[in-house]
Amino acid sequence: MPVFPWDRLEPFKEAAAAHPDGIVDLSVGTPVDPVPEPVRQALADAADSPGYPTVWGTAALRAAITGWCERRLGARGLTDRHVLPVVGSKELVAWLPTQLGLGAADRVAYPRLAYPTYEVGARLAGAEPVVHDGVRTLDPAGLRLLWLNSPSNPTGRVLSAAELRETVSWAREHGVLLVSDECYLELGWETDPVSVLHPEVCGGSYEGVVAVHSLSKRSNLAGYRAAFAVGDPAVLGELLQIRKHGGMMVPAPVQAATVAALGDDTHVAAQRERYGARRRALRDALERAGFRIEHSEASLYLWATRDESCWETVEALSQRGLLVAPGDFYGTAGERFVRVAFTATDERVAAAVRRLAG
Repeated sequence: MPVFPWDRLEPFKEAAAAHPDGIVDLSVGTPVDPVPEPVRQALADAADSPGYPTVWGTAALRAAITGWCERRLGARGLTDRHVLPVVGSKELVAWLPTQLGLGAADRVAYPRLAYPTYEVGARLAGAEPVVHDGVRTLDPAGLRLLWLNSPSNPTGRVLSAAELRETVSWAREHGVLLVSDECYLELGWETDPVSVLHPEVCGGSYEGVVAVHSLSKRSNLAGYRAAFAVGDPAVLGELLQIRKHGGMMVPAPVQAATVAALGDDTHVAAQRERYGARRRALRDALERAGFRIEHSEASLYLWATRDESCWETVEALSQRGLLVAPGDFYGTAGERFVRVAFTATDERVAAAVRRLAG
């Protein structure tokens, strides 16, 4: 297994924390704003839940997921069989290859710049991890699972409907399961991200296609571990049986909170406004400080470079009390970039802007 990347950042976190005005942590994209009141109320109302929840979730939860996918993603014809609640999206990413029964003879592909857990999941299953720059660069031999991530973590890049359509077609042609991590889909800034579940992408069929969504970012529910997969009922049905044996259940109060969160668009719009203002402030400050921003048209991050080693940038910013994520956490192609999260409070973002100007 690779070394857990965030452990390498500890010395720079200590340096940033020594700043007289305290650390501004822009490294991990963890929510800092309150959980929306209707969601907290739903959680509290369901607190008296002494019995075991079901792995498949309540009928109300499944209906909330299919309804949201139809309303927000443009998906059509979804039923209960197309839905699988999961205990946070990271759990699914890490354990999906194992739950699919992949092993040493199999290969798992993921973007060259990507969330490290795609590689971790392949290694946990004993499968071979393979990076890709799009399906045209891939050898399908032995390939069982293909990950997409649009909008991307860390770069914020968004794949077009045409790119997604080509990838779906290629995966089906070669019998490869395509799983699209779409956790940042509601956070498009310069474009409107499209889901693989949209009929213009998947052709109205979910065969060989699964999308993964999370409430961590859109609804500030990272602490709730609320997420779900939607797509091919044959794949999700098999995963459901495996997860029943493993007892991988979303807690009943979290299921109720998820129903409330998916049924309320108002809090999502308000959170977008907060993130949008922080993004504008940090982007302007970084560019004034000599950084170049690439991609970053969606998600919660700015992909920034000063054309130097990412660790040089991390060190220099830590001396100003700013902590950012080095780009090589996400692959060697990121070694001259840093990922700057705009999930800090307004007060901490304002402090970052002042320090970048100094």
